[in-house]
Amino acid sequence: MQDMIKRIIEADSEAKALEEANKRAAEKERQKIEQEAEAIYQKYMDDAQAAIEKNDAYLDKRYARKLSDVTARQESALIKLRSDYDQNRDRWVDEIVSRVTG
Repeated sequence: MQDMIKRIIEADSEAKALEEANKRAAEKERQKIEQEAEAIYQKYMDDAQAAIEKNDAYLDKRYARKLSDVTARQESALIKLRSDYDQNRDRWVDEIVSRVTG
């Protein structure tokens, strides 16, 4: 009987030790999964940030070109308007005066 109780106690101790080992292993696996998930998330975020920076650089160049084109067109229009003004100002002034005094 004494031997039987001793075996039960030993079996119980072994079961507790096994349960504790399983808990430690499960915790270790959980931590490993969390680390892998964090690494995947960080890689995704790094890739996304790189894509954003690449897209920003592309857009900056594109809009700089568009701004340059618009500025060039505005300058061209201004030159034409000044030229028209220089060529026609006397005639326009005379025409305005004649219509007003008319």
